[in-house]
This record gives sequence, structure tokens and C-alpha cells, in this order.
Amino acid sequence: MKYEVSIKERVLHFLQPAGTSRGVYRERRSWFVSLTDENRNVGVGECAPLPDLSCDDIPEYEKFLCGFAEKLCHEGIIPYDELKQYPSMLFGLETAMLSLQRRGTKLSDTLFAEGKEGIPINGLVWMGTFDEMLPRMEEKLRCGFRCVKIKIGAIDFEDELELLRLIRKRFSKDYVELRVDANGAFKHTEALKLMEQLSRFDIHSIEQPIKQGNTEELARLCRETPLPIALDEELIGINGGEEKKKLIEYVRPQYLVLKPSLHGGMAGTREWVEISRALGVGSWITSALESNVGLNAIAHLCASVYGSHITMPQGLGTGQLFSDNIPMPLEIIGDELWYRGVKNQV
Repeated sequence: MKYEVSIKERVLHFLQPAGTSRGVYRERRSWFVSLTDENRNVGVGECAPLPDLSCDDIPEYEKFLCGFAEKLCHEGIIPYDELKQYPSMLFGLETAMLSLQRRGTKLSDTLFAEGKEGIPINGLVWMGTFDEMLPRMEEKLRCGFRCVKIKIGAIDFEDELELLRLIRKRFSKDYVELRVDANGAFKHTEALKLMEQLSRFDIHSIEQPIKQGNTEELARLCRETPLPIALDEELIGINGGEEKKKLIEYVRPQYLVLKPSLHGGMAGTREWVEISRALGVGSWITSALESNVGLNAIAHLCASVYGSHITMPQGLGTGQLFSDNIPMPLEIIGDELWYRGVKNQV
């Protein structure tokens, strides 16, 4: 079957600055791909590379995306081999094709897609000053989140420890699970000492404590760490099955944090989960600051990959980040994301 394609760029604006150790996001640029088949059915996907992080955050991004989309239209299939090194483009095209095939936003055959089961998610506390982060944390707890992820590494470390101390003084690990994400902020010479201090507060895990690419030091940290380590940025650009297996076998992390836009699209994410399971490594799936179009696709992928009765909180709480997000049939109730089955709008 042949397809027609249109691509529209759109800039979304954060309700509040989103701080990480790499900088502060105030807006988010995405490209929306619309595929139309011979019967005039339409499917929509989102391509959203993260600046200075995605391996396909490249000059002339739209030109490359248009080329791959045109090839899909001409050949009728997604050129997976060529798109492996362009994961955000692959994810968007996969989503558009799946949306077209399923005639809307119900992208899986799961209890989540039937509206019968929610997916547990973590709350997210962005970096800021101590006085900014504490009320954000309290708000997440008031909303009913039992797992909260805190971005660390940009403000004074002692202030971050004090925030964790205050949280644990009020809420035990049985009440709230704490995850921290360093986004590679720690120097490898100091990482172990810093993680020992963090471990006093019953931390579930720390994401990417040191910068990606220092594999030997990361493997040493995973052997000696006082708290579980989850790989995130380290997985970017690792595309082949054998390459993935070798990385996990060498580093031996406790968890993987998988983002389809960064880690090989839907197909690549499924492969990461399959390989990590076989090697006894846990994982969860999270969004990479996409709009609700991408978030909906990731949520259905998550429900499909992990099945019903998911217990580990996933990173799917980003739908309330933007002042001008795209309406989607998603709703957060307490600490769960639910699908409500309405047609999408782009």
C-alpha cells in the first residue's frame, strides 16, 4: 500500500522551567508526521529529539525526516535498518503507522487500552532551588504519588541531601519510593562517595550517576554501589542486539530506563527489555518530554511490553508539563495513568 505524508513542526512551552544538570528546558520542539492511506485514513506520530542528547539531534533534522518518510510512502514499509541511528524519527514513524493501522489512538490490545487498568507512574520533581523543590515534592505527595523521581546534580549537593532528609523524616520508604536522576552530573572520582550519602535515605535507584561513555568506571560503580544504578543516557546509540547484550553483561546495572525516542524507537525498546530480562536486569519505560501524542504511544507500548498488573512505576507523568499540549485520551488518577479512548487532535 502507498501512503501520503505531511510533516508539521510545532513548539510546545513548559508551564515551568524544566531543570536538569544539562540545563533548563523552556520549550520543546517536535515534528508531527501524518500518514494517509488510499482510503484517506490518517495516522499521526511524533518525532521529538532532545537537544544536545539525542543521537539524531542533527542539523537539517526535518530534511532527513522527510527523506525517510518519503521512502516509507514509496516502499510501503518502515526502513528500520536505516532508521536505527535515528531513534526519534523511527519512533514517530512507527507511531504514525500504528495509529493509521488502528484508526486512532488505541495503540495496543491491553487492559490499559480497554480503560480497565491504569499504569502506575512516578511523580517528577524538577531541579530548582531548595525552596522551589520542597513544595514541588509536597505537591506530588498531596496528589497521591507513592513514587517520586527527583532531578539532582544542579544545585548544592548538601541542599539536595537536606531535601531528602526532610522527606524521609516525614515519609518512610514504605510510604513513598524515592528515585533520583543525576543525568551524568557526578564526577566519576566522587560518585561512590556521593551515592553512599544518598543511600542513607532509602533511595530506590539512581539514574546515570556519571556521564555516558565512561563504561569502565560505570561498571566499577555498579559492582561497588550502595544503591541500585539505572542506565539511561548510556544506552543512547547502542543499536545492535549483540552490542546491547555486551553492554549489559559488562556493566551489570540493576535497571535500565528506556525512552523510545532515545533508545531505538518501539522496536529497539522491546529488544532492550527482552535482552535485559534474559540477563536478570530490571527495566521501566519513560517518556522523553514528548507531547501527549508521543506519551500516548509510549503508554500503550509500556502496557504491551510489561502486560497487565504492572507494579513498577513507569515514567509516564509528563502529560501536564506544557501550557499548549495536544489533547489526548489520557488521564492521571492518583498515581496511575489511564486511557480514556477519544480520537486524537493535532
